[in-house]
Amino acid sequence: MEKKINGKAFLPFGVFVGIYLITGIVLNAKGVEMAFYQLPTPVAAVIGVITAFILFKGTINEKLETFLKGCGQTDVMTMCFIFLFAGAFTTVSSEMGGVDAVVNLGMSVLPPQFVAAGVFVISGFIGISTGTSVGTVVAVTPIAIGLAEAGGLNVYLVVAATICGAMFGDNLSMISDTTIAATRTQGVEMKDKFRSNFAIALPAAIITVVLLLIFGRPDVVPEAAEYSFSFIKVLPYVFVLGTSLLGLNVFLVLTGGIVFSGVIGIAMGSFTILEFANHIYTGFTGMFEIFLLSMMMGGLASMVQEEGGIEWVLQKVRKVIKNRHTAEAGIAAMVSVADIATANNTVSILVTGNVAKELSEEYDVDPKRTASLLDLFACVFQGILPYSAQILFACAMLENLNSPFQVISFCWYQYIVAIIAILSILFTGKSKKKHAKEAAEV
Repeated sequence: MEKKINGKAFLPFGVFVGIYLITGIVLNAKGVEMAFYQLPTPVAAVIGVITAFILFKGTINEKLETFLKGCGQTDVMTMCFIFLFAGAFTTVSSEMGGVDAVVNLGMSVLPPQFVAAGVFVISGFIGISTGTSVGTVVAVTPIAIGLAEAGGLNVYLVVAATICGAMFGDNLSMISDTTIAATRTQGVEMKDKFRSNFAIALPAAIITVVLLLIFGRPDVVPEAAEYSFSFIKVLPYVFVLGTSLLGLNVFLVLTGGIVFSGVIGIAMGSFTILEFANHIYTGFTGMFEIFLLSMMMGGLASMVQEEGGIEWVLQKVRKVIKNRHTAEAGIAAMVSVADIATANNTVSILVTGNVAKELSEEYDVDPKRTASLLDLFACVFQGILPYSAQILFACAMLENLNSPFQVISFCWYQYIVAIIAILSILFTGKSKKKHAKEAAEV
């Protein structure tokens, strides 16, 4: 059967991104705080879906059937429920005191003379453990600012180190929204995407730490402060990270993490059994927006594909993509542009995931590699956009800040990881066939 090719079929995606982008620009011009986060993304997605129903051929029932099939696709629903479980774990472990324990543990072992580099490492660990770069920035930035001021350091550099560490953690976390979206849209295991990311993110992190050690030494070594913490409250994060890397089923990992955090919280008096149940539900509801958006994007993508929109994009892309390397470059460019437009790295992956998967299959790009590129480049731009949540939160805590670029200019990790990723596209990377051959030989 000949595939449909229809450029107009991609318009609903354009409507979704356009409304989201224009709303953010207008509100930002009016001085509204967090302008790009005022319009709920599912509302913008609904407008895109309505556009598809108006433009596409067929009866209402036929279009509704296509939409609902996309919403209920196995990969989409798996992704949605992973979001719910990840939200529950993050909320329960935080209410148990886990985030404070991790921060204080890091600060207690941080040599005062290595403030900037230490803040990067601590933020990285918290980002990996909690799966939220925004939460990491909010938790660590106030402490980092205090240490920078006490040591006579460039405060903007130290805050940038916090953001960089948070994005590094986001790159490698097993429970971050971006990891879940990237792996599920490409149909790969989280541990495999972790290994692929690790090869690029770790060298970038090491270079960043070296630069921070050189340029981030304080004029005056601040006095070492005492930070109280309970190591047992750190253990659920270690459990989730360790079992994820061992390849345990993600639902078992997150369920175990929730129970582990709950038992510790109840035993140590952080909350009661009933409060534990409510924290789980709060974690679920905290993921409602991304849950709903993921379902809608799955349904919209199904409609666009049925109408020939995905094939039209691929046809256009084929004119500039000649081989696996240019396909990887195209995937990186697509998700980067999507993130610049939406200021949301998870949304950008959801928007481009289907096209990226088609390119991956056609040009023999290993799907683990595709998932890695989607995650890396979405995080690169999310960590340097002046209107991203991470930058906005960090800059809001700084006094006498003239421009967010005073902080962004020091976000070295994002620039370095982008350079290394681009070099890996140009000179390295294995195809699916090579990976399959090596796996067979093993």
